[in-house]
Amino acid sequence: MKVAVIGIGSNSVRMLVAEVAGDRGVRIRRDRAGTRLFAGLDAQRNLSREAMDKTVEAVRRMAEDARREGAAEVRLFATSATRDAANAGALAALLRAEAQVELEICSGETEAELSFLGATDGGRTGVIDIGGGSTELIVGQGLEVACALSCQMGAVRLFRMQPIGCAADVAQVRATAERILREGLAAHPAFVRPNGWIGTGGTFTTLAAMVRGVHWTERTYMHGTRLSREDVTGQALLLADMPMEQRLNLPGLQPNRADIVVHGICILMACMEHLDIPEITVSEYGNLDGYLKRAYRLTGGLH
Repeated sequence: MKVAVIGIGSNSVRMLVAEVAGDRGVRIRRDRAGTRLFAGLDAQRNLSREAMDKTVEAVRRMAEDARREGAAEVRLFATSATRDAANAGALAALLRAEAQVELEICSGETEAELSFLGATDGGRTGVIDIGGGSTELIVGQGLEVACALSCQMGAVRLFRMQPIGCAADVAQVRATAERILREGLAAHPAFVRPNGWIGTGGTFTTLAAMVRGVHWTERTYMHGTRLSREDVTGQALLLADMPMEQRLNLPGLQPNRADIVVHGICILMACMEHLDIPEITVSEYGNLDGYLKRAYRLTGGLH
């Protein structure tokens, strides 16, 4: 059976179409649209109609594409920005009316677990998922999650909180991220550092493309890339001092991520420093993959 899952994130809407049979699944196609939903949240935590319309249009298009391809089911979930929104019900109603899909809003813990399930298959490891509105840290083994926490820091959220105009600003934003991380970890005393770490999300694939010198669309070359702490810090300082026009010409940097990329890297710097992570392995798989594994009980894996 062909199925699709669409995820509404704080920075983008993404879709994964797969063929599932028994306990196994095969990935067929991915799609992505930059929507920046988090930027539509006002001081009263209401999403603007413009931000909702842009997101609904992306979901509608993807759902229609999936159905044309023969998807028997189209699932939809949302994460940090929608979770924060006081008028999330209005967004759900628009999606139901215009895209014929029911919205599931994930808790921070569920979002973390989905990222872990998507990015891992093997032994005891940790996963960091840096999104637009939040960052999830998860430790587990196989498909079992031992500890999961969601921190209120994401690339778009920090971008709105503290601008970065040059390399000198990086340390301050990294310090803010480390403070938020410390507060999150303090509420999870059972958190035990694993031996290895995997990173998922746009910050990681961007860093992999930059370090490897490939175009940001070449996802195959990014998966499995190992990023050292020196790689991460070097890219943050390089990009922070770079004018936006110059950033937009970098082949490894997705254009709609150019303004927020350094903030995402600052979050990773804080995680690597505070948790003493010497290097982290990039995964191109994440919460969409995890959602399919859980929803369709793909214990045999998603390939």
